[in-house]
Amino acid sequence: MDRLKFHALTGTAEIAGQRCLLMKPNTYMNLSGQAVGECARFFRVPPERILVISDDVSFPPGMLRIRRKGSAGGQKGLKSIIEHLGTEEFPRVKLGVGQKPHPDADIADWVLSNMSTDDLKALRAACGDACKAIELIVRGEIEQAMAKYSH
Repeated sequence: MDRLKFHALTGTAEIAGQRCLLMKPNTYMNLSGQAVGECARFFRVPPERILVISDDVSFPPGMLRIRRKGSAGGQKGLKSIIEHLGTEEFPRVKLGVGQKPHPDADIADWVLSNMSTDDLKALRAACGDACKAIELIVRGEIEQAMAKYSH
């Protein structure tokens, strides 16, 4: 990822034989939709061909959840993407990072903090599964990805 375009670091990769544009929004996470929406409009990419990968504090560390569509579920980055695309109809891979240690903790501080060794180990294993799931999704096999890798 070596270019700055659409308010994001971008790069291309071949995944499952398909050329894919990768994006890491340079906006605040809560404004990710600005980058995704601008890119989607420029390339005329329909939402169902946009795959969003995000963290999720409502799942334990390392848990994967793959969905064809859905609500933001309280995740502000997903909410922004939904607003900018005008739909919830895009696939996503959610990776559990665990809940904040106590209700008064700042969520941003929690997500950006160092993880425990056990949590990091679980997250690394899940990242391998997420990569395999992403290959299936790019091939158009989202149902298989959901069945095999959502846990």
